[in-house]
Amino acid sequence: MQPSCLSCDFRPDRFFCDMPTEALQAFDEIKSLAFYPRSSVLFAEGRPVRGVYILCDGRAKLSICSDSGRRMTLRVAGPGEVLGLGATLSNTPYEITAELLDNSQVVFVRRKELLRFLRERPEICIQIVRMLSQDLHGAYERVRSISLIRSHRPQMVFRRRAMVV
Repeated sequence: MQPSCLSCDFRPDRFFCDMPTEALQAFDEIKSLAFYPRSSVLFAEGRPVRGVYILCDGRAKLSICSDSGRRMTLRVAGPGEVLGLGATLSNTPYEITAELLDNSQVVFVRRKELLRFLRERPEICIQIVRMLSQDLHGAYERVRSISLIRSHRPQMVFRRRAMVV
């Protein structure tokens, strides 16, 4: 396990984790690091928000429940991704469910601590805005690709035959 973000070898490659040293030291003080087994649910759609989860390693399936009750996979998140950020910042229930696909190290930061951390470090807020913007653009792309797939499917056309009597 990586006890400190400062000593993490992957930090420079990860958008949120690549913070200045002073900010990382403060972040280390508010985070908790835990190991979760495969199939653990980090948070569930509709449940009250507690905070954000950052995947140090492993992958998580992000899914949502359709109106008909079927579970639909939105995408798979990978190492370095911050999960539950939108719900945490807006203080609304989690919009999706995050279930681990691998045994994983995961950082958790409580909402209250994250907000205090961000208030004290406005430069990190810009990184947060970029992350949310990337999430939004990713969602646009997924909707666009689904739309294109559906528009290229052959349409079944039913024609009535004229009945000759």
